[in-house]
Amino acid sequence: MADTTQRALLNAFLRTISDDIIPLTSSGVAKGDKVFGASILRKSTLEVIVSATNNETKSPLLHGETNCLLKFHELEDRPSPKDCILLSTHEPCSLCLSAISWSGFNSFFYLFTYEDTREVFTNPHDLKILEEVFKVKAEGETDEAYNRRPLYNRQNAFWTGKSVAVLIEELGDPAEKTEMLERFRVVRERYNGLSHTYQRSKGKSDIPLP
Repeated sequence: MADTTQRALLNAFLRTISDDIIPLTSSGVAKGDKVFGASILRKSTLEVIVSATNNETKSPLLHGETNCLLKFHELEDRPSPKDCILLSTHEPCSLCLSAISWSGFNSFFYLFTYEDTREVFTNPHDLKILEEVFKVKAEGETDEAYNRRPLYNRQNAFWTGKSVAVLIEELGDPAEKTEMLERFRVVRERYNGLSHTYQRSKGKSDIPLP
Protein backbone atom coordinates (compact mmCIF):
# COMPACT_ATOMS: atom_id res chain seq x y z
CA MET A 1 0.00 0.00 0.00
CA ALA A 2 1.47 3.34 -1.03
CA ASP A 3 2.18 5.99 1.59
CA THR A 4 -0.30 8.39 -0.04
CA THR A 5 -3.08 5.80 0.37
CA GLN A 6 -2.02 5.11 3.95
CA ARG A 7 -2.02 8.83 4.76
CA ALA A 8 -5.49 9.22 3.28
CA LEU A 9 -6.79 6.22 5.21
CA LEU A 10 -5.24 7.35 8.48
CA ASN A 11 -6.54 10.89 8.09
CA ALA A 12 -10.02 9.59 7.34
CA PHE A 13 -9.99 7.02 10.15
CA LEU A 14 -8.73 9.33 12.89
CA ARG A 15 -11.05 12.14 11.77
CA THR A 16 -14.04 9.79 11.63
CA ILE A 17 -13.39 8.41 15.09
CA SER A 18 -12.96 11.89 16.57
CA ASP A 19 -15.82 13.64 14.76
CA ASP A 20 -18.41 10.90 14.18
CA ILE A 21 -17.95 7.97 16.56
CA ILE A 22 -16.78 9.57 19.82
CA PRO A 23 -19.78 11.94 20.10
CA LEU A 24 -22.14 8.97 19.69
CA THR A 25 -20.13 6.92 22.17
CA SER A 26 -20.13 9.73 24.73
CA SER A 27 -23.92 9.71 24.67
CA GLY A 28 -23.98 5.91 24.85
CA VAL A 29 -21.59 5.73 27.79
CA ALA A 30 -23.74 8.28 29.63
CA LYS A 31 -26.63 5.77 29.57
CA GLY A 32 -24.49 2.77 30.51
CA ASP A 33 -23.21 1.41 27.19
CA LYS A 34 -19.65 0.32 26.46
CA VAL A 35 -17.06 2.42 24.60
CA PHE A 36 -17.09 0.47 21.32
CA GLY A 37 -18.15 2.09 18.05
CA ALA A 38 -17.86 1.77 14.28
CA SER A 39 -18.30 3.57 10.98
CA ILE A 40 -18.70 2.45 7.38
CA LEU A 41 -16.84 4.51 4.79
CA ARG A 42 -17.00 4.51 1.01
CA LYS A 43 -13.72 3.15 -0.41
CA SER A 44 -13.56 5.54 -3.35
CA THR A 45 -13.95 8.79 -1.40
CA LEU A 46 -13.48 7.74 2.26
CA GLU A 47 -16.68 9.61 3.11
CA VAL A 48 -18.65 8.36 6.10
CA ILE A 49 -21.87 6.55 5.16
CA VAL A 50 -23.06 5.60 8.64
CA SER A 51 -21.71 5.50 12.20
CA ALA A 52 -22.94 3.84 15.37
CA THR A 53 -21.93 3.02 18.91
CA ASN A 54 -22.51 0.18 21.33
CA ASN A 55 -26.16 -0.12 22.41
CA GLU A 56 -26.10 -3.15 24.71
CA THR A 57 -28.51 -1.51 27.14
CA LYS A 58 -31.11 -2.09 24.42
CA SER A 59 -29.85 -5.52 23.27
CA PRO A 60 -26.65 -7.44 24.13
CA LEU A 61 -26.25 -8.12 20.39
CA LEU A 62 -25.92 -4.43 19.52
CA HIS A 63 -22.16 -4.12 19.68
CA GLY A 64 -20.66 -1.10 17.94
CA GLU A 65 -20.04 -3.02 14.73
CA THR A 66 -23.30 -4.97 14.62
CA ASN A 67 -25.28 -1.82 15.40
CA CYS A 68 -23.46 -0.02 12.58
CA LEU A 69 -24.06 -2.90 10.15
CA LEU A 70 -27.73 -2.94 11.04
CA LYS A 71 -28.04 0.78 10.34
CA PHE A 72 -26.14 0.35 7.07
CA HIS A 73 -28.50 -2.37 5.84
CA GLU A 74 -31.49 -0.23 6.76
CA LEU A 75 -30.37 2.39 4.21
CA GLU A 76 -32.42 2.30 1.01
CA ASP A 77 -29.66 3.69 -1.21
CA ARG A 78 -26.60 1.94 0.13
CA PRO A 79 -23.50 0.95 -1.83
CA SER A 80 -22.26 -2.61 -2.09
CA PRO A 81 -20.36 -3.71 1.03
CA LYS A 82 -17.47 -4.61 -1.29
CA ASP A 83 -17.18 -0.89 -2.09
CA CYS A 84 -16.96 0.03 1.59
CA ILE A 85 -14.59 -0.19 4.54
CA LEU A 86 -15.75 -0.96 8.05
CA LEU A 87 -13.83 1.00 10.68
CA SER A 88 -14.05 -0.28 14.24
CA THR A 89 -12.72 1.47 17.32
CA HIS A 90 -11.76 -1.88 18.86
CA GLU A 91 -10.71 -5.17 17.26
CA PRO A 92 -13.99 -6.95 16.46
CA CYS A 93 -15.13 -9.75 18.75
CA SER A 94 -16.26 -13.15 17.46
CA LEU A 95 -19.86 -11.94 17.09
CA CYS A 96 -18.78 -8.93 15.06
CA LEU A 97 -16.28 -10.88 12.93
CA SER A 98 -19.14 -13.17 11.93
CA ALA A 99 -21.46 -10.22 11.28
CA ILE A 100 -18.84 -8.59 9.03
CA SER A 101 -18.50 -11.86 7.10
CA TRP A 102 -22.26 -12.40 6.71
CA SER A 103 -22.74 -8.78 5.65
CA GLY A 104 -20.33 -9.11 2.72
CA PHE A 105 -17.58 -6.66 3.73
CA ASN A 106 -14.11 -7.62 2.54
CA SER A 107 -12.00 -5.22 4.61
CA PHE A 108 -12.03 -3.67 8.05
CA PHE A 109 -9.65 -1.65 10.20
CA TYR A 110 -9.57 -1.20 13.97
CA LEU A 111 -7.93 1.24 16.36
CA PHE A 112 -7.43 -0.76 19.58
CA THR A 113 -6.38 -4.42 19.82
CA TYR A 114 -7.90 -7.19 21.92
CA GLU A 115 -5.08 -6.69 24.40
CA ASP A 116 -5.96 -2.99 24.67
CA THR A 117 -9.60 -3.93 25.21
CA ARG A 118 -8.67 -6.31 28.02
CA GLU A 119 -5.89 -4.39 29.73
CA VAL A 120 -6.67 -0.72 29.09
CA PHE A 121 -10.46 -0.83 28.81
CA THR A 122 -10.95 -3.60 31.41
CA ASN A 123 -13.12 -5.69 29.15
CA PRO A 124 -11.67 -9.21 28.73
CA HIS A 125 -14.69 -10.87 27.11
CA ASP A 126 -13.55 -10.65 23.46
CA LEU A 127 -10.33 -12.54 24.14
CA LYS A 128 -11.91 -14.94 26.61
CA ILE A 129 -14.67 -16.01 24.20
CA LEU A 130 -12.20 -16.56 21.35
CA GLU A 131 -9.90 -18.57 23.61
CA GLU A 132 -12.61 -20.57 25.40
CA VAL A 133 -14.87 -21.31 22.43
CA PHE A 134 -12.74 -21.31 19.28
CA LYS A 135 -9.12 -21.98 20.17
CA VAL A 136 -8.70 -25.77 20.25
CA LYS A 137 -5.35 -27.32 21.07
CA ALA A 138 -4.11 -29.64 18.32
CA GLU A 139 -2.98 -33.14 19.16
CA GLY A 140 0.68 -33.06 20.18
CA GLU A 141 0.83 -29.24 20.14
CA THR A 142 3.10 -27.79 22.82
CA ASP A 143 1.84 -25.14 25.22
CA GLU A 144 4.33 -22.70 23.73
CA ALA A 145 3.09 -23.29 20.16
CA TYR A 146 -0.53 -23.12 21.32
CA ASN A 147 -0.01 -19.79 23.08
CA ARG A 148 1.79 -18.38 20.00
CA ARG A 149 -1.00 -19.34 17.61
CA PRO A 150 -3.18 -16.43 16.41
CA LEU A 151 -6.80 -16.41 17.55
CA TYR A 152 -8.07 -15.86 14.01
CA ASN A 153 -6.79 -15.27 10.46
CA ARG A 154 -6.66 -11.54 9.80
CA GLN A 155 -6.45 -12.32 6.10
CA ASN A 156 -8.82 -14.99 4.81
CA ALA A 157 -11.33 -15.82 2.08
CA PHE A 158 -13.89 -13.37 3.49
CA TRP A 159 -11.94 -10.25 4.46
CA THR A 160 -8.69 -8.62 5.50
CA GLY A 161 -8.46 -7.00 8.93
CA LYS A 162 -5.73 -4.56 9.89
CA SER A 163 -4.95 -2.32 12.83
CA VAL A 164 -4.46 1.42 12.58
CA ALA A 165 -1.19 0.99 14.50
CA VAL A 166 0.17 -1.20 11.69
CA LEU A 167 -0.86 1.41 9.12
CA ILE A 168 1.04 4.05 11.08
CA GLU A 169 4.08 1.82 11.43
CA GLU A 170 4.14 1.27 7.67
CA LEU A 171 4.42 5.01 6.92
CA GLY A 172 7.72 5.77 5.27
CA ASP A 173 8.06 9.40 6.35
CA PRO A 174 9.22 9.70 10.01
CA ALA A 175 7.60 13.13 10.38
CA GLU A 176 4.24 11.80 9.20
CA LYS A 177 4.58 8.81 11.50
CA THR A 178 5.22 11.11 14.46
CA GLU A 179 2.22 13.24 13.54
CA MET A 180 -0.09 10.23 13.27
CA LEU A 181 1.18 8.75 16.55
CA GLU A 182 0.37 12.03 18.29
CA ARG A 183 -3.14 12.04 16.82
CA PHE A 184 -3.53 8.43 17.91
CA ARG A 185 -2.43 9.42 21.43
CA VAL A 186 -5.03 12.20 21.61
CA VAL A 187 -7.79 9.81 20.52
CA ARG A 188 -6.58 7.21 23.05
CA GLU A 189 -6.79 9.79 25.83
CA ARG A 190 -10.39 10.56 24.88
CA TYR A 191 -11.21 6.87 25.04
CA ASN A 192 -9.45 6.53 28.38
CA GLY A 193 -11.80 9.19 29.73
CA LEU A 194 -14.87 7.45 28.28
CA SER A 195 -13.69 4.13 29.72
CA HIS A 196 -13.28 5.61 33.21
CA THR A 197 -16.83 6.95 32.99
CA TYR A 198 -18.16 3.56 31.90
CA GLN A 199 -16.25 1.67 34.59
CA ARG A 200 -17.72 3.88 37.32
CA SER A 201 -21.26 2.99 36.27
CA LYS A 202 -20.50 -0.60 35.23
CA GLY A 203 -22.91 -3.13 36.65
CA LYS A 204 -25.85 -0.76 37.03
CA SER A 205 -27.39 -2.02 33.78
CA ASP A 206 -28.42 -5.60 32.99
CA ILE A 207 -25.81 -6.14 30.25
CA PRO A 208 -24.95 -9.89 30.48
CA LEU A 209 -21.19 -9.37 30.07
CA PRO A 210 -20.50 -5.86 31.45
